[in-house]
Amino acid sequence: MAKLWQYIKSLFQDAEESSSTKPFIHEVIERTTEEKTDYERWTNSLVKRRLIDWLDHQYTTFLSTPSNVEETIDFLNTTSSKGFVVHFNKTGYNVEEITHFFDYLKNRILLLHYKRYVSDTRTFTRNTWVETINRHYLKPSFKVKAEDEEKKFNQQFGNINIEMLLRDEKVINLKFSATAYKDHKFQEASDFQLLMQHLLSS
Repeated sequence: MAKLWQYIKSLFQDAEESSSTKPFIHEVIERTTEEKTDYERWTNSLVKRRLIDWLDHQYTTFLSTPSNVEETIDFLNTTSSKGFVVHFNKTGYNVEEITHFFDYLKNRILLLHYKRYVSDTRTFTRNTWVETINRHYLKPSFKVKAEDEEKKFNQQFGNINIEMLLRDEKVINLKFSATAYKDHKFQEASDFQLLMQHLLSS
């Protein structure tokens, strides 16, 4: 009993001392058969179509009149990183629908011959709530033959990071970002607009 109590105490201590870099729960994301079935159903639903159409409209608005973009989304546009953040806590979508969207973005990137580098979930305490970050991190697949050693690598759109932030199991936001390599070994990254067209085309 004493050993059990020490174990329970250590769990609470780990939770209290946890952070984003030292989570008290760190797991690889693996979808169950049921979750995969639900995802396939979602990809053919009106909910998915409305979300994609809305994102398409917001991105088009951002390119033409940025001041008219809704408060539920922000677009990232720096020299090295581009993307968007959807503030799902201000929308009516539920956790399951947002999780499907999170996986959908990852699956669309995989179609571009990217490799999934990390898919994990980290849970830690922050102030008075429990915070969880689900992440898909993808890198371009570099394939250069021996005779092409002097050529630069095609980085496509750079590294892709997709993060879904939850507080007490409620989704706060979802961040999608493409970060380009700034190195003489790599070609210039492709235009982010092409990546958005790919994400929104299905």
